[in-house]
Amino acid sequence: MQNNPHTTLVTADGPIANDTHGGRAKCLQRLVRLDLPVPRTVALSFDAVQKIAEGHLPDVDAVVAQFPKEALLCVRPSSQDPDWGGPGAVLNIGINGARFDEFCQTMGEEPAAALYTRFVQTYAINVARLDPDMFDDVTGDGRAALEQSLWAYEQETEESFPQDPAKQLAGVLRSMARAWGGTSARLLRQAKGAPADAGLGLVVQEMAFGVGTGQCGSGVLQLVDSDTGLPQIKGRYLSQSQGRDALQGDSEALYLTKDPRGMSLEELVPDAFAELTQHAALMRAKLREEMQVEFVVQDGALHILDGVRVVRSSRAAVRIAVRLADDKIIPREEALMRVEPRTLTELLHRQVDPKTKRDVIGRGIAASPGAATGRIVFSATEAQASASRGEPCILIRRETSPEDIRGMHAASAVLTERGGITSHAAVIGRGLGLPCVVGASSMKLNLKKKQITAPDGRVFNAGDEITLDGSNGEVLAGSVKMQEAALDETFNKLLDWAEQVADIGIRANADTPADAQTARNFNAHGIGLCRTEHMFFDPGRLTVMREMIFAETGEDRRAVLERLLPMQRDDFTQLFRIMQGQPVCIRLFDPPLHEFLPADRIGQRELAEALNLPLSDVTRRIEAMSEYNPMLGLRGVRLGVTVPEIYEMQARAIFEATIAASKDGEPVVPEIMIPLVSAKREVELIKTSVDAVAAAVRTESDASFTYRLGVMVETPRAALRAAEIAPHCAFLSFGTNDLTQMTYGLSRDDAGRFMSDYVQQGVYSEDPFHVLDIEGVGELLQLGAERGRKAQPGLTLSICGEHGGNPESIAFCRESGFDYVSCSPFRVPVARLAAAQLAIQHKIG
Repeated sequence: MQNNPHTTLVTADGPIANDTHGGRAKCLQRLVRLDLPVPRTVALSFDAVQKIAEGHLPDVDAVVAQFPKEALLCVRPSSQDPDWGGPGAVLNIGINGARFDEFCQTMGEEPAAALYTRFVQTYAINVARLDPDMFDDVTGDGRAALEQSLWAYEQETEESFPQDPAKQLAGVLRSMARAWGGTSARLLRQAKGAPADAGLGLVVQEMAFGVGTGQCGSGVLQLVDSDTGLPQIKGRYLSQSQGRDALQGDSEALYLTKDPRGMSLEELVPDAFAELTQHAALMRAKLREEMQVEFVVQDGALHILDGVRVVRSSRAAVRIAVRLADDKIIPREEALMRVEPRTLTELLHRQVDPKTKRDVIGRGIAASPGAATGRIVFSATEAQASASRGEPCILIRRETSPEDIRGMHAASAVLTERGGITSHAAVIGRGLGLPCVVGASSMKLNLKKKQITAPDGRVFNAGDEITLDGSNGEVLAGSVKMQEAALDETFNKLLDWAEQVADIGIRANADTPADAQTARNFNAHGIGLCRTEHMFFDPGRLTVMREMIFAETGEDRRAVLERLLPMQRDDFTQLFRIMQGQPVCIRLFDPPLHEFLPADRIGQRELAEALNLPLSDVTRRIEAMSEYNPMLGLRGVRLGVTVPEIYEMQARAIFEATIAASKDGEPVVPEIMIPLVSAKREVELIKTSVDAVAAAVRTESDASFTYRLGVMVETPRAALRAAEIAPHCAFLSFGTNDLTQMTYGLSRDDAGRFMSDYVQQGVYSEDPFHVLDIEGVGELLQLGAERGRKAQPGLTLSICGEHGGNPESIAFCRESGFDYVSCSPFRVPVARLAAAQLAIQHKIG
């Protein structure tokens, strides 16, 4: 049996592998190799268990013969990944009337009866498939409980409880094999990521009882705290217990180490405790992982039943990986590979404590991670007023617009009824590190009454307290316990290691000095997208901007823009100084002008007073500027061509800021990006204008500087015509948000209403606004990159849409030869780790 590939005695060199016998069987073999006190074990392969489920048992007598005659057995599941679960362990197989009488003599009647009773009830429920309720009337302990359990079994089955150990084992094996193939078990493990055909192995192990006359018991021990990842002996031990009974919350469980609150295992059996901690340390070093050790003390002697990977929080996962590398147990590259990039997100923001009770009142799309509690407000003005009083608030809008920016800055979190993963609220929320849930369409918003109604009918009014969980898209009633962000030395060390191996650049999308400072703190390689339009929504600038929009001639517009010029120049100077010589890519003005005009009557009246114009003139002008489809209308480069004064002012502000920032810091080489290009001639016109402004600024200031001009590829035509556009550019940056929208003909703000249905029904494998569509949009990226570089060798290629922070999308960009990706500042650490892992995977093949 030692060399039987399907029914294998677990020895140091037996034919056992994780993908044929499961993780538990392989771990037990490793423990045997370490010469740890592991009870004798036989492992059944995936194929053997599958055959058992089909009715073909192995030679059960031969399995039983591998163990001492007096031994009892237990059977445990051994799936390929422990997270996939499996049927519960069955203990004390082999006990019968004769063995019970023997145990009464050796360990006493009470523990012997406990062993037998446990097996009878487990066998009845799991093997004979009897109703657990049949044992509700069993009272007392010892022989009385055993006799009642046997009587209940015989009454229900109309036959005696099986006495043959081989027959008992056969029944248990058959039951566990079939349970794995059940519908509920299959759906449960598939939800955990297991393939549909995932196999199950079983291990048959000699029992170490944990009950008896001497010091007996069972427990678990680990050398690290699961929540923090800090070194600490943790676990539980329960006298006179079996399996994982100690974890069931029994008040009689003992402490492991000496503790003033009560008796400990260390004091009770010091030799066994010392041996146990030594074994745990050896397992950590040799298995190269923090392990939870399952053990039994039998008459003072220690037995190691199993070792499983310690369950850990996100912050513990990072600390454990780094400590293992610092202790030279694993290399740094492996430490990087052991941390899931998305787990870093949980360390960057406050999170709802995973142990807290959730009163969920609504759900939407998890658009920006983190959690916050605050009082409900329904407008940006109310959010600012709340912030001025020092009261945290949650801003609720039907959907946000650029006018809400200041309110979003003031709020602790944002909830919108509409929108998708790349909607305005989602993009700005991620940029600010602000928890955000969008597309919560099941919650009914009433702005007039200032209330929101949950799907269950509960009504929440302005001023009521709620909690927003942007990490999983839930809205909770009231306040809940939070877990603070964990940006510590370990976090930074991991990212430093990532920096050393990554081979694609990571920049940040940053619109404000605060965004830029966040990007700098996370060691972004520069700014890949600065959206200049957000700078104009400050109240002090908005009125000037509106005055410019209402100007009748180009000269009038230039006169008004002269007042905005110093403001823009200061903005850019701050960005350049914060980034300290790192590249800063500034997108010229993009949105349609009507977004800066008030839509309501009150705002229009205030604008008429500010501009000293009749209200009818203001409303007529606003109506004339409205568009049927503004996202495809007069915006981006089209504004630069038809209203050139805006781009001229911005170019001058950039160049004057370049000179100012270069005087007291590293030389600045700004990157100017033209948005929404679809034709070569658009680039030629803007380039001519920008070059003229650059020449004028050089002459006026008697200073020299250089800059790089590029195009934001957001239209399919720009990608297809990249060969004729590229010769006029230093770089092409693909704006994948709009490019996805235009390629699919799908509104990124409205897609959230039906996207989950599309994904569930297999129309799309993923939300294309969340994970880059490699087949469609990806082909446009590859075509644009290939044609652009062929026409302009040395052309810098990047993406600056929200896909830039997605690990799968980064992999595609890296394989396609892109120079960098750019994402929201708070996604930079995730992107940096993902980039490092991709480089490591490439290195090891």
